[in-house]
Amino acid sequence: MANEQRPPLPPFTEQSARVKVQAAEDAWNTKDPARVAQAYTKDSQWRNRDQFITGRSEIIDFLTDKWQREIDYKLRKELWCFDSHRIAVKFQYEWHDEQGQWYRSYGNELWQFDDDGLMERREASINDVRIDPSDRLLT
Repeated sequence: MANEQRPPLPPFTEQSARVKVQAAEDAWNTKDPARVAQAYTKDSQWRNRDQFITGRSEIIDFLTDKWQREIDYKLRKELWCFDSHRIAVKFQYEWHDEQGQWYRSYGNELWQFDDDGLMERREASINDVRIDPSDRLLT
């Protein structure tokens, strides 16, 4: 079986790290769990807030639940730093709950990639802030 690849591949340069970050932002903004999960290794390990997730199946379940709760989700990511196989990003996203309360979520992610450009580890720390709809930045 041929290896799956997700360019750009490590080792990262500043340019290729920026491309990787933009690709992640674009994919997450589709809110398509199956599409997003293809960027991760089959046994990818995540820590997302207080949840620990392993593998594409759990990633798909997690993202499906997330985007059912986080309505009208819109994300922006920014490269923080990188090395040969790792990228750190800061991000913010906005969403509202079923009652119409808007939030802006701020966070940092640490990503580690295999040689084929698939993410094998994701560590995410995220804080949510209630906002007024008039304070939205991401539309």
